[in-house]
Amino acid sequence: MKNDATPAPNFIKNIVIDDIKTKKNDAQVRTRFPPEPNGYLHIGHAKSICLNFGIAAEFGGSCNLRFDDSNPVKEDIEYVESIKEDVHWLGFEWARLHHASDYFEQLYDYAIELIKQGKAYIESLSAEQIRTYRGTLKEPGKESPYRNRSVEENLDLFQRMRAGEFPDGSHVLRAKIDMASPNLNMRDPIIYRIRHASHHQTGDQWCIYPMYDYTHCLSDAIEGITHSLCTLEFEDHRPLYDWIVDELNTACHPQQIEFARLELEYTVMSKRKLQQLVEQGLVQGWDDPRMLSISGLRRRGYTPGSIRDFSDRIGVTKKDSVIQMSVLENSIREDLNHRATRVLAVLNPLRVVIENYPQDQVEEIEAINHPNRPELGTRKLPFSRELYIERDDFMEAPPKKFFRLALGREVRLRYAYYITCTQVIKDEQGKIVELKCRYDPATKGGSSPDGRKVKGTLHWVSAAQAIDAEIHLYDRLFKIPNPGAEGDFIQHLNPDSLKILNHGKLEPGLGSADVNTYYQFERQGYFCLDSKDSRQDALVFNRTVTLRDSWAKIEKAHAHRRR
Repeated sequence: MKNDATPAPNFIKNIVIDDIKTKKNDAQVRTRFPPEPNGYLHIGHAKSICLNFGIAAEFGGSCNLRFDDSNPVKEDIEYVESIKEDVHWLGFEWARLHHASDYFEQLYDYAIELIKQGKAYIESLSAEQIRTYRGTLKEPGKESPYRNRSVEENLDLFQRMRAGEFPDGSHVLRAKIDMASPNLNMRDPIIYRIRHASHHQTGDQWCIYPMYDYTHCLSDAIEGITHSLCTLEFEDHRPLYDWIVDELNTACHPQQIEFARLELEYTVMSKRKLQQLVEQGLVQGWDDPRMLSISGLRRRGYTPGSIRDFSDRIGVTKKDSVIQMSVLENSIREDLNHRATRVLAVLNPLRVVIENYPQDQVEEIEAINHPNRPELGTRKLPFSRELYIERDDFMEAPPKKFFRLALGREVRLRYAYYITCTQVIKDEQGKIVELKCRYDPATKGGSSPDGRKVKGTLHWVSAAQAIDAEIHLYDRLFKIPNPGAEGDFIQHLNPDSLKILNHGKLEPGLGSADVNTYYQFERQGYFCLDSKDSRQDALVFNRTVTLRDSWAKIEKAHAHRRR
């Protein structure tokens, strides 16, 4: 893959440019994002959202949001509302909001027209028989004994299907095309089936529902869509798309263009597999921050801009490829590096007592909110005799390149003073529970007037004023790059995808943290307040991403083993 900082090419954009130059569709650009409301959107849908809305915006066109809601058994208003929220959150506004169910009467009339033209018939074979008659990739199908029913009989049966006279599965309406076609999608595909189920939009008005391939192309045509963008698995369906709009001579003939769907390492992109994770309780729901659902990414602290940037980086191609997770993570790192307020937080605290600091004194230390954005100003941090530092920042017997605190060693406290460890206090089990230190009052601000240098700088919080918080450290949901292709994907779940630290200590200003504010815990990573589990009296912070790509060495090791 090319350098992920450079936007990848977009062949669809080139098609649109050519269409505008030749005045095709009167040089108009009208796209749509057409999800089925049968689940929550994920990062793959975000790519499609950014593409459809982005193309329309770039060329002064319009983009509709349309719910392809022709299967009432799997669909729900909950999903409709979540999809609308996700599209808005990503920063897009649809020109018009539609549902395929808005067109049910029109689609029914189109089906009547096909029957009258002798191009559709009522099939009464069972589902198993239909599969058998369809043939295989190597053998042509054979015609149904019901294929040559008269127009009158087909009309009568179809109208009775609508009236609810027949049970589910007893009849379907099929397009009459070519049972010997090398494209299985053209072998008299089903375009209507009986389904006695209440619909979230139309209630019990209908008991027959159109199939996706029939509904989608006609919905595009009804809305005047010029460029119908879909993923590569629909490429073999394009002849059927064109056949339906051609045979019905619709006023608009949209152009279907296919692009490669998003495949991302260390996750699964199948809605069925994501649903399995949720239903088996392997994650905490669709908005679990380890899930690459849009709601999960939002809760984890990803920004709309980072996801749009990621979509630009990976580009739009005709060739399937797997994108490294680091591309997504670098998009959010770059965004948060610019916007995130810097704060001090100790995730695994170790108490430090500065013995020569005045017992009851609390002074204010000035800290900057962002090193590259002076307009964000500064803040005051309390500094006192008793502090917390990160437990990993102390070692009794440090190796050669360990530059943090050790017995007898001097380090800098961020924004504050130099301190030297003089004593280590342990409990009965031998665990270190406290460090005794001394500070140099002349080093306030983090530098020494005599010019002596220290190599280590530690973050800290004042013990008395620290805010308690629970810290959630999220990591990749799977241990291997391609879990969906190597046996049972469940067995590849990463047991360390969530670590909960119960005793985090934060600088006091974070007591009023906001879910819409992004933070860099200095030396730790980027964090946000959890929008679901956090309460005023029990703060929970989620790690969005580490400061650096901690998986680079792991991926390198995987690549070496594959060779």
